[in-house]
Amino acid sequence: MADDSEGPIEGARQKLIETKQRWADEGRLLTGRTARPGVERLPPGQREVKNWPVLDLGVQPDVRLDRWHLRVYGLVENPVVWDWQQFLAQPQSDDVSDMHCVTAWSRFDNRWRGVSAKYLLSVVRPKPEARFVVFHSYDGYTTNLPLADFDDDDVFLVHQWQGEPLTREHGGPVRALVPKLYLWKSAKWLSRIEFIAADRPGFWEERGYHGHGDPWTEERYSD
Repeated sequence: MADDSEGPIEGARQKLIETKQRWADEGRLLTGRTARPGVERLPPGQREVKNWPVLDLGVQPDVRLDRWHLRVYGLVENPVVWDWQQFLAQPQSDDVSDMHCVTAWSRFDNRWRGVSAKYLLSVVRPKPEARFVVFHSYDGYTTNLPLADFDDDDVFLVHQWQGEPLTREHGGPVRALVPKLYLWKSAKWLSRIEFIAADRPGFWEERGYHGHGDPWTEERYSD
């Protein structure tokens, strides 16, 4: 029998999922506008916030650093598995970027530190047939994106925000960061990165959300 204490958590999780699926069904927040990055800073339908709202599926996995591993596998020439110390031993980079959540908030000038996607790609060397990437999280969450979007100068596997370790509530120890796309593409509590040939929808993509997720063209929901 399941622990009764899991009931409220699972109920809250299901309620959140149903609410966000309803948003997709209704096309909530869509303005019908497009914008160009660099011309306008806020994508259509977004508002700027100064805090960092916490949004998850009701479970925040507590991943101890001595048990954390990142596995990178699939259509790559050199699969790797890094523990925490090995991850920190890789070249570290700093970057500043904005982030945009599909729930309509944006936060500017976030300072990050982590391992760049460009560096990771140089290590694992994707095979020619690799076209997509799937992020897997410690809570079972997945999300997909084209390899071309992962292979960008502002994409990182981050472990610090504003000079401090990334907190558990925001996806620590390590989360993906793909700032040109809506934030659901930047998977929290990262555990695995899989390279594949054909696109495979992730958690929210299977529930009515767009397969790509460009904030500037309002790719919030699937057609």
